Amino acid sequence: MTLWKDQTSHTNDEVDEASRADDPNNAHHDHDPLNAPLKRKLHSRHLQMIAIGGIIGPGLLVGSGKAFSEGGPAGVLISFSLVGIIVYFVMQALGEMATAIPVTGSFTEYAERFVDDALAFGLGWAYWWLWVTVLANEYNAVSLVIMYWTDAVPQWAWILIFWFLFLGLANFGVREYGEMEFWLSLIKILALIVFFILAICISTGGIGDEVIGFKYWHEPGAFADSINGVARTFVVAGTLYAGTEMVGITAGESSNPQKAVPRAIRQVFWRILIFYIGTMFFIGILMPYTDSRLLNSSSYGANSPLTIALSDAGILPAAHLINSLIVVSVISAGIGSLYVSSRTILFMARSGKAPKFLGRTSAAGVPWVAIIFSNIFTCIVFLALGEGAGKVYNALITLSGVATFLVWSSICIAHIRFRLALTAQGQSPSSLPFRALFYPYGTYFALALNVFLVFFQGYTAFLNPFSGDDFVINYILLPVFVLFVGGWKIWHKTKIVGLAEMDIWTGRRERVVEAEAEGKWNGKGWIGKVYRGVVG
Repeated sequence: MTLWKDQTSHTNDEVDEASRADDPNNAHHDHDPLNAPLKRKLHSRHLQMIAIGGIIGPGLLVGSGKAFSEGGPAGVLISFSLVGIIVYFVMQALGEMATAIPVTGSFTEYAERFVDDALAFGLGWAYWWLWVTVLANEYNAVSLVIMYWTDAVPQWAWILIFWFLFLGLANFGVREYGEMEFWLSLIKILALIVFFILAICISTGGIGDEVIGFKYWHEPGAFADSINGVARTFVVAGTLYAGTEMVGITAGESSNPQKAVPRAIRQVFWRILIFYIGTMFFIGILMPYTDSRLLNSSSYGANSPLTIALSDAGILPAAHLINSLIVVSVISAGIGSLYVSSRTILFMARSGKAPKFLGRTSAAGVPWVAIIFSNIFTCIVFLALGEGAGKVYNALITLSGVATFLVWSSICIAHIRFRLALTAQGQSPSSLPFRALFYPYGTYFALALNVFLVFFQGYTAFLNPFSGDDFVINYILLPVFVLFVGGWKIWHKTKIVGLAEMDIWTGRRERVVEAEAEGKWNGKGWIGKVYRGVVG
C-alpha cells in the first residue's frame, strides 16, 4: 500500500499534528479557534457503526410507512433496491477519494478542488440544508413519541427540551461522539434483528392466530399505484438512505483513514442494504399497504409500521418497545445530523463560502459555533405544529430527498474529474489506497440514475389534475441550487479547474498503524459476539 506523506490542507483544518492535538497542554496554549485542526480520534469501529447506525433512524422506523402506503410491498422493494444500487457506487466513488484525501470538507472540498468552486458553494449549502431538514423532522418525531406516553407537557416544550439536549451532546469531543454513536447504533441493530426474528415467527404462524405468508401481496396487491406509486417512493428512499456518505465526513477525523474508510465501505454497505430491504420486506408481508393507520400523520409512535405489525400479532408491549427504539434512534440520528451539518458549515466558513465566525472551534476541536448555527435553523420544525402539519412534514421529506440526489450526483462528478486528473498528471490509479469497484461504469451509472431520479421523482405532479403544490415542492430545490451555483460563479468569476493544475495532493497523510490497534473493540460475552458478527 502506498504511504502518502501528509500535506497541509488549504482550509487549514487538516494539518497533521496528531501528537500536538492529543496533548492537552499544546492544545490549550496554541489553540487558534478559527484555524485549529479537528481532532483525529475516530477509530475503525466508530466509523463502521456511524455508517451503519447513523441512518437507522426515525425515517426507517416511521417514514418507511409513508413509502409503503404509496408504493405497496413490491413498489418499495423496487425503489429501495434501485436506490441501494446507486448508493453502492456512490460509496465506492466517495471511498476512493476519502481514503486518499481524508479531509473534513469531504465531497464539498472535492467539488471545489476537482470541479469548480461554484459547485462547492451550491453543494455545501444544499448538504447543510439536507441535514437541517432531517434534524427538524427528528425533533418532531421524538416529541410525538414522548407524547405517546404522556401529554402532560405540550409538544413544543418537548421539542425545546431535546433541542437543548442535542446541543449539549453535540458539543462533546469527537471521541465521545464516536463512543455514543457506537453503543446507540449497536442497540438499534440488535432491535432490528429481533424484529426480523419476530416477523418470521408471525408470518409463519408461530405467533398469532394464522399463517400470513404472502396473502397481502395478493390482496390488496403488490403495487399501490403501479409505476406512479413507485415514483413517489424514490424520494423517500433517497431521504432514508441519506447518511451513508457520512463516512466521507468522518474520514477527516479518523485516526487511520487508509484502513478505516475502506473497511467501512466494504463491510457496512451490504449490511445497511439488508437492514433496509429486510425491514421493507417484512413490513410488506405483515400488513396491507391500505392500512389507514399508515396514512395518519398525527402520531409517529402509534403509526410506525413496526408497531402496527407487532401489535396486531398480539405482542402487547410492542408499542412501548418500538417507541423506546425510536427515542434511541432519534437521539443517535440527531447527534449525527448536527455532527455532519456543523462539519459541512465549518468547511464552508474556512473556505470563504460562509461567514468566517462559523469556523470557530473550541479547545477540544469542536465546531461549537457551527453546531449552534445549524441547530437554530431546525426551528422550522415549529411549522409542523399547526394545521397542515402532515403537508409540512412531507414537504421537508421531499426537499431532503431531492437534495440527496443532487449531493450524490456531485460526488460522482468529482470522482470522475479526480480520476481524469490522475491520468493527466501521470499518476496511476493503482497507487491509490482504495480503488472504486467497476470504475468508470459504476460511477457513470450512478450519476445518470441520480440525474434521472431528480426529475422522475416528481413527475406525478403533472398527472391529471395538475398539482401546483406538489410541483413546487418536488422541483423548487433545482432552481435554487442552480441559482446558488450560477450566482457564485458569476460574482467570483470562477472557472472549471483544469486537470493539469488540479490539486490532488493536499490532505493526504501517512497511514497510522498504531491507531488501528487502539481502535479495536474486544468486547466479551454475547454482546461482543453479536458486534463481531454484525461488524466483522
